[in-house]
Amino acid sequence: MHEQYRIEKERYLKVSMLLFFVLHAGIALGMTNIKIIKTVNHFSLSITQKMASASKPQKPTDKKLADSLFDYANAHIKKGDFREALSSVQQALNLYTTLADHKAIGHCYNKIASIHYFQGNYNTALAYFDKSICSYDKEDFKKGVASSVNNKGAIYYYLGNYPKALHQYKSAAKLNENLNDKKQTAATIQNIGGIYLELNDHANAMKHFQIAKKTYESTSDKKALSQVLNGIGEIYLRQQEFSDALVHFEKALSLAKEVGDKQRILEPTFNLGKLSSSKKEYKKSLYYYDLSLKLAEELKNLLYQSLSLIAIGSVNYKMGKNRLAINDCKKGLNIAKEINTVSVQKDGCNCLYDVYKSIHNEAAALIYYEQAIQLKDSLRAKETAKDVLNMEFEKQLLLDSIAHVEKRHQLKIEHKQVLHEKETQRNIGFGLGLIVSILAIGLLSRLSYVRKSKAILQIEKDRSEHLLRNILPEEIAEELKQKGYVDAQDFDTASILFTDFKSFTETASRLSPQELVEEINICFKAFDAIIDHYGIEKIKTIGDAYMAAGGLPKPDTSSVKKTILAGIEMQEFITKRKSENELVDKPAFDMRVGIHVGPIVAGIVGVKKFQYDIWGDTVNIASRMESNGVIGKVNISEDVYQIIKNEKNLSFEYRGKGAVKGKGAMDMYFVDNKVSVLNLEPSKIAQAKFDGPCKQ
Repeated sequence: MHEQYRIEKERYLKVSMLLFFVLHAGIALGMTNIKIIKTVNHFSLSITQKMASASKPQKPTDKKLADSLFDYANAHIKKGDFREALSSVQQALNLYTTLADHKAIGHCYNKIASIHYFQGNYNTALAYFDKSICSYDKEDFKKGVASSVNNKGAIYYYLGNYPKALHQYKSAAKLNENLNDKKQTAATIQNIGGIYLELNDHANAMKHFQIAKKTYESTSDKKALSQVLNGIGEIYLRQQEFSDALVHFEKALSLAKEVGDKQRILEPTFNLGKLSSSKKEYKKSLYYYDLSLKLAEELKNLLYQSLSLIAIGSVNYKMGKNRLAINDCKKGLNIAKEINTVSVQKDGCNCLYDVYKSIHNEAAALIYYEQAIQLKDSLRAKETAKDVLNMEFEKQLLLDSIAHVEKRHQLKIEHKQVLHEKETQRNIGFGLGLIVSILAIGLLSRLSYVRKSKAILQIEKDRSEHLLRNILPEEIAEELKQKGYVDAQDFDTASILFTDFKSFTETASRLSPQELVEEINICFKAFDAIIDHYGIEKIKTIGDAYMAAGGLPKPDTSSVKKTILAGIEMQEFITKRKSENELVDKPAFDMRVGIHVGPIVAGIVGVKKFQYDIWGDTVNIASRMESNGVIGKVNISEDVYQIIKNEKNLSFEYRGKGAVKGKGAMDMYFVDNKVSVLNLEPSKIAQAKFDGPCKQ
């Protein structure tokens, strides 16, 4: 770009000098002003046209310049200068876009995504990898598509979303196998080994890593070999085979230094710190962790910055350096919050809890203990994703009962047919009349048997269909039937409803066991009918608590409103039921309802007695909305209020801020129909303004 500017500047100076010469020559020859102007205009027009022609973008020149900028970006990535790398690749992208070179455009998007990935900007990286895939598709460049798909798998892996990571890796592996690309196939096999490692399946992880290692050794790919040796070292470290772990980490580090790849140097350096800490060699551990922190800062790798800082804090705590430990863990925790890595945040909170507890600062210890518990709840979604992934590996255990029924009856029919044919052949010598009689009887028997078999099959099929749909949402049941397993799903906006009976134990003590079960059954059957009417999904009941969700398994823009209407109707039913019971002097329940909206993960866990369930921070907050509610009312969060505040048929009452465990103070509202179908009995709702958590 600088060279192009210099050439244009030289042209401009030459033209200016020529114009100056023409102007003075005209004066010297005694030309009039008008003639001089006409001459200058004519000359300048001629020069301008020539310059325009000469300065038109020449595709070969632009292509070379773009290629140079792209190579320049690669060089800066190796140095860890991501800002300069991003600037260069963006300039290259602009030039390639002008040239309509979709393959090169895909390379640029892939490179931009990689830069964001190294800096911990995972969502941005995913968006650019998707763009690269679209560009590669336009050129039918399968190798590029495979690369970007594999890289998306790496991001989902680091985010702990193993089902999505596995899906991306499998897609990439299939593309690479079709391309006969052994090197990339090995990379994908290595990535799948990484998932096994996270699932603590060390045998399968080692098997995949060794396959990849063999390929890298045959192709002398030192960078890739460094990475897979680091992975093998991690297996040995988890198995506490420290000497083998050390050999592999040091070899990985040596190879990474040979190729000068700082990102590859960072990973085994951090693991050497972890290994030294496991061996209680704390000074050596700090040495490696300090090196990894410096590298991470140089590379602007926020993930490893947070990991290194918290690891340094943990080692300082073990060495009794509490002040340093607090400082390092807080820094690491703040970075982990910035990039939203829940597992690292949890490690940071645990470290701070341990330190504050050791110095008898109980108040601070309690704060971080509660945060750690909250983060642990959030991580359950990821643990569930692991279970779902294991289901995928064991999907033969989840064969659908309908398929079994059909197969069993088909085999019986085929077996009966074979026996019948043999019988017919054996008796053919008895004469045509006898054969006709046997065939007639056989056909009638056969038709009767087929009809009975079909009827039995249909009954069993209907029974299985009904059972599945009674346990699972229809869409999930269909997926389970077709695939033998169900993929975990992310929902960005699901509305979660919780109900709970107040003073349940006290009320239950006044009922016989049979009466108690009957009363709960009446209430929950009514709730089932209400949510069925509003098209929201029952998730489960836990004792006297009832849980439902709107906006899944099919997203629905009106799900929040429907969930609220269902909650209001449930409260109205309980109020009416209480009035009926009081007329016959029978104990009755009061109930709280809470609703929150936000992202969740949904799926099926287990092989036996499996059920459709949901997990995530949104579920926890919805439960807190219920526990902070009051009887006879529906308590909602600020997020829910912002979505439905303009609904004309709903009324709202702001309660103020309520203390929510693990979240601090949150705004809450009561919501109700403006015109209720029931005359609700007066309650002490007006007294429920928050000075603190509501206690009923």
